[in-house]
Amino acid sequence: MDQKAARDHETDSGQNKVRFGRLRAAGRRVLPLLAAAGFAFLGVYLYGILFPAPLPPSQAEIDASVNQILASVTPQPAYSTTVYQNILPSLVFIRVTGEDANEDEGYSIGSGVVVTDQGDILTAYHVVDNSFKIEVFFADGSQAAAELIAAEPENDIAMLRPDKLPEVVVPAVLGSSNGMRVGDQAFAVGNPLGFVASMSAGVISGFDRTLQINELGDLTLEGLIQFDTAVNPGSSGGPLLNRQGQVIGIVTGLVNASDEVYFSGIGFAVPIGTASAVGGSGPDY
Repeated sequence: MDQKAARDHETDSGQNKVRFGRLRAAGRRVLPLLAAAGFAFLGVYLYGILFPAPLPPSQAEIDASVNQILASVTPQPAYSTTVYQNILPSLVFIRVTGEDANEDEGYSIGSGVVVTDQGDILTAYHVVDNSFKIEVFFADGSQAAAELIAAEPENDIAMLRPDKLPEVVVPAVLGSSNGMRVGDQAFAVGNPLGFVASMSAGVISGFDRTLQINELGDLTLEGLIQFDTAVNPGSSGGPLLNRQGQVIGIVTGLVNASDEVYFSGIGFAVPIGTASAVGGSGPDY
């Protein structure tokens, strides 16, 4: 090798050494960055394994969620709807043939409620007073003749027994007026003015009221429940109910501001504790 070639070889070797030195320096700077990136990737990978992303909901799950939301904003049925459905199978329409004060024959109507498995019916005594024929019509459309089996005229309460029962006998659930307070909801179901199975709603207005019943020879009734639930002629003998659909009284009369017979916002009922005890037929509430 001549001297010129030797010098060129030494020059190239020196340049290569410089390049390799620079590469090693650059490698030392980049290596930590690559290591950090590797650890970050490994961390993301392990997180994905340990905490997988939730699967998208199925259509069935979406539909169920929508239905739940709709149900939460849909108002519940009114208490009155449930009360009416509960008492309707126990409600009775009463038609009475008898004589009026002028001894003229005619018929009148009233309401009643089935209270025993034998189909016995509680009603107001003045509904069936002076009668020689009593007919009862049940909620399923069946009808029967009925007889008076017990009465307490002093409380305006009577109990009837039909000679033929409906296919299904549904006694009403008896409650108690003792737990009621003024302002509590009250529902009356009956046959006012002949409108069968009508319902009205109101509140309890007072307790331990006194009322004079002209139909029973100016009898004075005491210890009555006062309510503002609308009742009219034909409602007498029907049930007064609480918001659970339990019978808390038997409608006995109303107060009028004039001689005209119409509802003026004040009705009265015999407490069920008194009414259900007629003839020893019920518990003492």
